[in-house]
Formats: sequence, C-alpha cells, structure tokens
Amino acid sequence: MKHLNILLVAVLLLIGTGVSNAQDKNNPWAIELGVNAVDTYPVGVSDDGRLPEGTKGDLFHEYFNVNDHWNMVPSISKVSVARYMGDGFTFGATGTINNIDKIGDASVDDLSYYAVDGEIKYSFRDLLGGGWFDPSLGVGGGYTWVEDIGFGTANGLVGFRFWLTESLALSAQSAYKHSFEDVYGISHFQHSVGIAFKFGGKDTDGDGIYDHEDECPETPGLPEYNGCPDTDGDGIEDRNDACPEVAGTAEFNGCPDTDGDGIADPQDACPTVPGIAALNGCPDTDGDGITDAEDNCPNEAGPAANNGCPWPDSDGDSVIDKDDECPEVPGTVANNGCPEVTEAVKKALNSYAKTILFDTGKATIKAQSEKVLNDIVGIMKEYPNAKFSIEGHTDSQGRETTNQTLSENRASSVMNYLIQNGIGSSRLQHKGFGEARPLDTNKTRAGRANNRRVEITHVKN
Repeated sequence: MKHLNILLVAVLLLIGTGVSNAQDKNNPWAIELGVNAVDTYPVGVSDDGRLPEGTKGDLFHEYFNVNDHWNMVPSISKVSVARYMGDGFTFGATGTINNIDKIGDASVDDLSYYAVDGEIKYSFRDLLGGGWFDPSLGVGGGYTWVEDIGFGTANGLVGFRFWLTESLALSAQSAYKHSFEDVYGISHFQHSVGIAFKFGGKDTDGDGIYDHEDECPETPGLPEYNGCPDTDGDGIEDRNDACPEVAGTAEFNGCPDTDGDGIADPQDACPTVPGIAALNGCPDTDGDGITDAEDNCPNEAGPAANNGCPWPDSDGDSVIDKDDECPEVPGTVANNGCPEVTEAVKKALNSYAKTILFDTGKATIKAQSEKVLNDIVGIMKEYPNAKFSIEGHTDSQGRETTNQTLSENRASSVMNYLIQNGIGSSRLQHKGFGEARPLDTNKTRAGRANNRRVEITHVKN
C-alpha cells in the first residue's frame, strides 16, 4: 500500500502542477481508468538488469502470449490524467499498479509493481478526418518500482482510442519501457485497456458549442452560425442582421419588405403600402410627386402648392384661377385670362363717350348723360383688367389755356363718375388736349360741336 500511496500522490502532484494532456481543444482534460498488463519477456535477449538472460526472448517474440507472459490484477490498475496542448499533442501523467508472478516462462512469488509515468502523445485523429478512430504515437519517461527497488525508464508508446460519443472512448495502449539501470532495472512492455472520458470544455452560454469554437460565447446560438444566434430564424445571424427581431431576407440585410415594393421596412415610410423609392416607399397614385397621404387629390395630379390638387379654372378659359386676372370671366391666355377689348367695343365706347353732355363752359355732366355713362360702366365691367384713357377736347373758341383746363376737368369728371360706379381707379387715366386735336372745322357751329367731345381709348397693358 505504501507504493500505491506514493503512486497516487505522484499523479496528483503532476495534475496540480499543470502537467497537460487531453484529447482536443474543446474538452482539454481527459481521465482514463483501466487495467494494465506487464510483460518482461519479448524485450530482447541480454544479461542487463535484474532478470537473467534465460527469462527473455527476442524483441517482440511471443508478443501476444497472454497466458504465459502477461501479468495482470483483476481490478482497476491504471489511472491517467491528460491535457491537450494543441496541434494534436497531449501531455499527461499515468499511475499503474500490478503484481508480477510471471518472468519469462518462470513463475515467481507475487512481486509488487508500481509505476508513475509522464507521456507526450500525438494523435492522428484530425489527419484522418476527425472520426471515431484515434491512433496515436508517443514518448515518455517515468519511474517504476518492483518490490522496493525502483528504476527510471524511457518509454515508447503506441495507442488507439475508439470514440463512442463526443467525450467517451475505449482506449488501448502498448508501451515499451526501457530501463536505465543496468543492475536493478527491468525493461518490459506494459499493455493497457480502459475507458477515457474527456471534459473541461467551457460553454458559457450553454448552447452546446464550446467557447473555443463559439464566435458568440456569451449568447446562445446555433452550430451553423458558429454559436451565434439567429433570433428571428430568417437564416441571417443576428450580428449580420439589421433587423434581428423580425424575419427578413438577405437582400435587405435581414429586414423585411412587408409591402414588396423593394424598400426595406426600416427605410419605408409606408411599410404596409407599396410605394416608390423617391418618396421613401410611399405611394403616389397620380404621379404628381406628392405622397397619397399628403395629397388632397390623390387620384388627380396637382402641384404641391395646392396640396396635390389641380389649380381650378372657374371660367374654363384655360387660364388657372391663380394666374387668371379675370377668374370669373372667360378670357384669353394672351390677356391673362381676361376678355380682350375688340375693335367694335372700342368704337362703341368712343361713340358713347362723344355723346356725354356738359353744362356750357363747365365740367359738370348733364343729367341726361347718366344713361350713357352707365352703359360705359357696364362695358368696362365686362373687361375687368382693361385700362382706359378718358380724353377731353374743346373747340377753339375762347382762350387756349382756358380750353386746356376745361378739357382736363371734363375728362376728370367722367373718370370720377366711372370710379364712383365701380370701375377701379388703377384702370383709368385722364388727359386734356384742349383745342389741339379738332375732328372738324372750328368755323362752323356743327364743326365746333363735333370738336367739343370726350373720347375713351383702350390702353394696352
């Protein structure tokens, strides 16, 4: 038991000081429990060491002669702890116990056997595709006691593991232990089989993917995304998904396009109604550049200045009301929507104007001229943007300056009457020409009567 205690303490010391060996990067630690068999026979005939030459055979001779040469005990006789070093290498510590009752073909009294070994192994599993078959080669060294005499060994190892699950394997190994002690040493083979269990992998988020391979180690995820989540299940992992909570498509970086207008919902101001990119995904049924929601006339194109509705043309003259100076009266485009004064109208106005009568030598309009003036007012109202000039004329009797003043005053009297009866002052102007523009001779009464007149002329805008 003393040697067994020494063996266990040695193994624990190797573990505690960080001696490493394992099976892979995800589960870096491995423990193996098993049985071992010691064979001192097929080591090569020599007289080195404690055993006589006659107890040894040629190297590997009767290597599998279990009945005659293998020494075993019917209990767990091997404990191994190992840790992964990287790139297929593991480093570990192994403790074994046994009883020696066969040395070559000779029987001996039970000799106690204890060994503590360190091992470096290289696994070929990854080179073979990472399957269930896991062969390895290794080297190591250790110390062995047979009875109370100990000796150091240099070890060569060949092993196989057969992985039953991700972390559980059947293990088999054969080691040749060459003794350094020419007097007390015993070179021998030690075979073992056991069950190995690897552990120690860290999975912080509990998603079944070890942190070493988990690109999102603190957030539960999926194997197909290297441990990262796809919360909305749209096939785009959250870290690449612009809308991780709502299922979408790769075309829109994981965001949906609910209305199918080619604009992702986050950029779509109208995500449930198909629209156009120019209006941030909102519709414009009449194509006037104003979204239907802001368009007072969504089915009829109109300018933004009129809230998407077409400008009215109340009089139907093709000049919209806002540009029509006469929105209630049909006119022409050339005259800004107002009717144009025809030559006939001009002649009529002038004919009416010539019949306006004044008190002799005064600018006072006689009462009988009121009807004529009202007719003039009616005509001018039919042309609401037309401008007119009222011109006064006299005959040559009297002083010229007096005649000039009289003509101006009479023209002013007519203009004032028109203004008082609804004609805008901005549309009217007056002038007096005195006796300067006679129509007829001033030598006859009839001629002078023709020269005393008021004329109304149209002034072009």
